[in-house]
Amino acid sequence: MLLGKIQTDQLSALKARDQEKLNILRYILAQINYKKIDKKSDLTDDEIVQVLRKVQKELDETIESAKQAKRENLRNDAEKQKAVVTQYLPKEISDEEIKKEIEKIIGLNKAVFNANKKAVIGIVMKELRTKASSQRIIQILQKEYLK
Repeated sequence: MLLGKIQTDQLSALKARDQEKLNILRYILAQINYKKIDKKSDLTDDEIVQVLRKVQKELDETIESAKQAKRENLRNDAEKQKAVVTQYLPKEISDEEIKKEIEKIIGLNKAVFNANKKAVIGIVMKELRTKASSQRIIQILQKEYLK
C-alpha cells in the first residue's frame, strides 16, 4: 500500500515535471528495490518504513555535514528531500508512549532484563522501530532503564 502511494506520487511528479521530488522518489524506490532483492520477496509496509527511516537518517547526516561546511545550497536541497521522505513516514509516538511500551516489553521479558539489561535493547528495537526513530528509543532506554 505504501509502495503503491510512492509509485503513484512518482508518476505525478514525472507528469508535473517536479524534478527534485522525482529524484528523491526514484532514490527511495531504488532503496526499496535493493532491500526487496536482498530479502528475495516483497516488502511489508513496516519494512518499507525502515527503508524510509534509513533514507531520512542519511539526509539528516547530509544536512549536518552541509551546516558544518557552510554549504547552504546542499543543506536546502537535503531539507527539501527530507520533507518528501517525511510525508511517507507514520507519525512518531511521544516519549511518554515510548516509555509505556518499553515498560510493557520489559515486563514481558523480565528474566532477560534481570539477567542482562542491555539484552532488552534488541527486543525493544524490534517492537518499536516503526513507531519512533532508533535514536529516540536508545536515548530513552539509556536515560531511564539502563543506568
